[in-house]
Amino acid sequence: MYVSILLSYLCISNCQKATCLFELWTRPQFLTWTPVGKEVNGVEDSVIFRSLQALAVPLIGNVCHVFMHGLNSVQIYGAEKLQQALQERPKDKPLLTVSNHVAAMDDPFVIASLLPPSVMLEAQKLRWTLCATDRCFTNPVLSTFFRSVKVLPVNRGEGIYQKGMDMALSKLNNGGWVHIFPEGSRSRDGGKTIAPAKRGVGRLIMDADSLPVVVPFVHTGMQDIMPVGKRIPRTGQRVTVVVGDPINFDDLMAENSNDSQHISRGDLYDKVTERIGQRLQQLKVEVDRLAAEQKAELQNRHTDNTVNDGYKVWQQVDWESFGIGNMLSSAEHSSAQEPPKQIQHEVLLAEQSVSPAKQAEPEPRLEEEQSVFSPISRVPHWFSRHMDASELMGFAARGLVRNGRSMQEGYRQFQEPSAFNAWWEAQTSSAMMPRWSTA
Repeated sequence: MYVSILLSYLCISNCQKATCLFELWTRPQFLTWTPVGKEVNGVEDSVIFRSLQALAVPLIGNVCHVFMHGLNSVQIYGAEKLQQALQERPKDKPLLTVSNHVAAMDDPFVIASLLPPSVMLEAQKLRWTLCATDRCFTNPVLSTFFRSVKVLPVNRGEGIYQKGMDMALSKLNNGGWVHIFPEGSRSRDGGKTIAPAKRGVGRLIMDADSLPVVVPFVHTGMQDIMPVGKRIPRTGQRVTVVVGDPINFDDLMAENSNDSQHISRGDLYDKVTERIGQRLQQLKVEVDRLAAEQKAELQNRHTDNTVNDGYKVWQQVDWESFGIGNMLSSAEHSSAQEPPKQIQHEVLLAEQSVSPAKQAEPEPRLEEEQSVFSPISRVPHWFSRHMDASELMGFAARGLVRNGRSMQEGYRQFQEPSAFNAWWEAQTSSAMMPRWSTA
């Protein structure tokens, strides 16, 4: 029927319209599904590019690993799940990893941080990934580079039945590892949310000869290393990665194999894509929670270090120059002596009121005693009662005056003549005086 419609249209239309109709009708999104075998090879599978991949992939992978773990801080939860799927899966069993897409350098930075350097020495076992032709294959130099690091080209807007997707599917059919970003592009809000997954990931899973092992992971912090619009990655940032358990699709395969409940291939793609999107959303909530806990822990640690450093500075200040040394020492002595008595009194009252079972627990008393002798408690209470700015300025002025007086006294002492100089001046002055005769 389609052939007759096309022939009739060719008869009544000119050549230009016929050509446009033919191109529209033969677009990949209008084509039906056809199985993809193992022999969909491209330029990337030539001997030259395989040699380049054997050199470039381990080198760049280890450099990215050092950059992430050496110049930045990476906290990974569940890295063993990916390593186990990569190294211990059955032979010819494909591996597909899915993750959120935050920055332009998510791959290879995040993936290199998840793997030990020894694993990245074998280029043939490492991932293939996809990149748009208008970003990674704009000129021969970039095309050669990205093909040398195992990147496959895909064209935006050509649907899921295009050569780039067929090549990725062929890598899976050969038992390889393919990494894909189900969102299809980078996050529009700096990684705060995850966009809905696209249908292409569903095709890679359901059209593979063998159901691949699908490992999801979600990360946060790459937006600080590689912000939008920047070309040079930053250092000193913190990245958190959570690797989830492999996603199970056995129930969908069982439904598809049942003749009474046969699902169309498009609906099957949608169900697989929806499940992957839901799993990524769950991991996103978890990674945000862990990142917030890490941030709070670092802030508390920084506060404790600041307090300890401030107390050390307090001890090194010469309060005698401010004229308040005696008062501070007496306040310190009283504050260090009084609390233990108070604690002993509270402990005695507690022992009288609590049961014998609770008396056998010495931990609360130890915590109280430790809190009394902490560096914060040793800060003189006198200073906390004299926080008025005018009084502090008065103390500072008195110290400066006293320091100025001591410097003047030392200068006068330096100018005073020594004993030898005084004797010498007396002798010279007596020799110069005229001798009066008394006769």
